[in-house]
Amino acid sequence: MNKTFLSKSRYCQCVQCEKILWLNEYCSNGSAVEDNEAIFETGRKVGELAKGLFGDYEDVKYDKRSNMIKKTDDLLQNKPNIITEASFSFDNNFCSVDILKNDVDGVEIYEVKSSTKVKDIYIDDVAYQYFVLSNVGLNVKKACIVYINNEYVRNGDLDMTQLFKIDDLTAEVLEKQDEIRNNIYMINELMETYDENNEPVKEIGRFCFDPYLCDFWDYCTRDLPKPNVFDISGMQTKSKFKQYNEGNISFEDLANEKLNKKYLEQIDFELNEREPKIVNEAVKDVLDSLNYPLYFIDYESCNFAIPEFDGTKPYQQIPFQYSLHIINENGEVEHREFLAEADDTNIIRHFAESMIEDMPEDGSVIVYNKAFEATRNKEIGKMYPDLNDEMERFNSNMVDLMIPFRNRDYYTKEMKGSYSIKYVLPALYPNDPDLDYTQLSGVHNGGEASNAFLNLKNQTLEEQQKTRNDLLKYCELDTWAMVKIWEKFKEVLI
Repeated sequence: MNKTFLSKSRYCQCVQCEKILWLNEYCSNGSAVEDNEAIFETGRKVGELAKGLFGDYEDVKYDKRSNMIKKTDDLLQNKPNIITEASFSFDNNFCSVDILKNDVDGVEIYEVKSSTKVKDIYIDDVAYQYFVLSNVGLNVKKACIVYINNEYVRNGDLDMTQLFKIDDLTAEVLEKQDEIRNNIYMINELMETYDENNEPVKEIGRFCFDPYLCDFWDYCTRDLPKPNVFDISGMQTKSKFKQYNEGNISFEDLANEKLNKKYLEQIDFELNEREPKIVNEAVKDVLDSLNYPLYFIDYESCNFAIPEFDGTKPYQQIPFQYSLHIINENGEVEHREFLAEADDTNIIRHFAESMIEDMPEDGSVIVYNKAFEATRNKEIGKMYPDLNDEMERFNSNMVDLMIPFRNRDYYTKEMKGSYSIKYVLPALYPNDPDLDYTQLSGVHNGGEASNAFLNLKNQTLEEQQKTRNDLLKYCELDTWAMVKIWEKFKEVLI
């Protein structure tokens, strides 16, 4: 009997890297696990909704594995039926099937994913389930993936048949059965061979990022020189590993290689302590394009796998907040802001109407990364034709402060090859606590802002008030950061 317990998630981790179970067992303090609560919650909501895809169902509640298996055995006798979280174990390999169609002549597996496409690792997931079920004596007639149709537009009640797509992967799953058997044998052999004092040797590779960034990346690269090829901003993972495999690892190794000039510039600045690079003409072009009043604005958005509002698609970006600093020609500064209520069913329109009210004149609409805000405005105009002229007005007046940094017309070594405002701001204003995102409470970046807003409904009134304050402070810093960049542009031209 296999000694190593495997679930479908543990098996899929080992498909990415067979060393992962050893690392989890003996090196858990080396894991840099990111906060994936929002991802897990999305998956849970999609999974719960999909349970009703084929009508009434009988659910196996989470419990001890033995109890779940016994409950499943009982339900299997009542054919035909739909069983959700049907649980099985074969030779220490365990799985719970999201949706199991139980017919008189066999069963069908339906694995539910919150993704909008079928990834290779999902095939491994379903193939593992097929392996377990077929080895406990079930006739598996079909093995499928259920996933999100991101072209579905909600109008009224959810249409489950339009929200979900189903792909039959039975042929691909059957082809993987020998591979699964061999993988399970290899995993058990590795875990029996190595212990806490004997670490398996495994060279890093592209699999460290595919299909997911491994939680142990920092641990497995702890002995690499700093900085190294993986610190080059913008270089594709494939290209980084090509250099790594050729022995070009440190910045010193890379300095004389034939690389993109931006990569070489980052290397040069960090190795040789170069003075800031400022192309005055590029900075002047930005300043000359501005017209008062100056509207420094930043949007925050979230997305729902299951569209919450009419006229929206799965995972569509829903703008729920903005911060706006207004500077008039006389230098007067005013701050305005909008943050939607958590239970607002018309967030997008209220967002747009507030913005129209706050920016009535044809001044410059100043953003950092024009593509994001401009796209949201186009989507709003399409959803609400009566607001389209105003959205087009904003877009026609839009100026992107990011361009000089993206084009490397303004660059310092502290930017580390990045033009993200989270790198640019501390590079321009080092050691200024008022401009330090790490000093904020609760919300420090766009991802945290999105998650915080999505979680508001689950909080007490007191918790909601704190979260809303955190959101407002974060977004306000984003637009104040743009004001400070504008001031720095004026300063370097003096």
